[in-house]
Amino acid sequence: MRYAYDNWRSVSLLNGRVMRLRLKIRRCNHVTCERYHKPCRPEEEGQWALPGHEFGLEVIALVGALRYQEHRSVPEIHERLGQRKVEISERAVTHLLARYDEMLAVSLTDTPRLKRVMKRQGRAILAMDGLQPDVGHEVLWVIRECLSGEILLARSLLSSATEDLAQLLKEVQTSMPQAVQVAGVISDGQHPIRKAVARVFPGVPHQLCQFHYLREAALPIYEADRHAKKELKKRVRGIRPLERSVEGRTDELAEVVQGYCAAVRSALTDDGRPPLEASGLRLQARLSDIVSSLARAEKGGRCPRSS
Repeated sequence: MRYAYDNWRSVSLLNGRVMRLRLKIRRCNHVTCERYHKPCRPEEEGQWALPGHEFGLEVIALVGALRYQEHRSVPEIHERLGQRKVEISERAVTHLLARYDEMLAVSLTDTPRLKRVMKRQGRAILAMDGLQPDVGHEVLWVIRECLSGEILLARSLLSSATEDLAQLLKEVQTSMPQAVQVAGVISDGQHPIRKAVARVFPGVPHQLCQFHYLREAALPIYEADRHAKKELKKRVRGIRPLERSVEGRTDELAEVVQGYCAAVRSALTDDGRPPLEASGLRLQARLSDIVSSLARAEKGGRCPRSS
């Protein structure tokens, strides 16, 4: 292969930058070669983006994570990308979701690689969970190997019956090398999953997910925190009338009012991720910071007053 010419390509990254890739295209000059004068692109190009795509692999990975881990809708994913300064349309978000599903399917069909990983470990710990992006849609069931982090199977099912889940576990069991033993299974407490695991892996320890244990244990605290947040919201109502009172104004007072109203609105919409993050306590802390900021501004004479 000899260097023939340069090719340029633009790739949008998560930090909002658009990177220009300089690709050195090579071709074979031997007439008898079957790849005579056929362009050969650099292998490293595939580490940045898919062929014919203008968005990097990290953007596709985030789109898939927001969809299947946080159950975000396409408009919500589009908004999150916009917050990162990624210029993309909602239609392009849908296309990237399709590419994510294709990449996941390709990785799951790489059976030889998965078998090599399992064989090196000598044992496997399976985690099973169902992901439902939207209410009423199919449930995407995912079986992951915890020690390696590899996804062994992902399939959408209309039913979550014990027989269907047991069939998924049997597929994973038959695809694993014979020398590899399943040392344990982790899942939530759904009865169909419990019965399916007991049917396919009798005698194998089955532990319920620690997150679900924590969520159930923290339920009383969560309810008290939710009630506290509800009461706090009652004390800061009336943000919109204040914003309307200074609309169209550019004086110093209007800028201060708009800034603090935006801070309060942001605090109200930040729900956290219970049970690990108490949204009521977070709201109380952020509102306290806003009050302290107002007090410092007034004391220093930097907080203008209306007439």
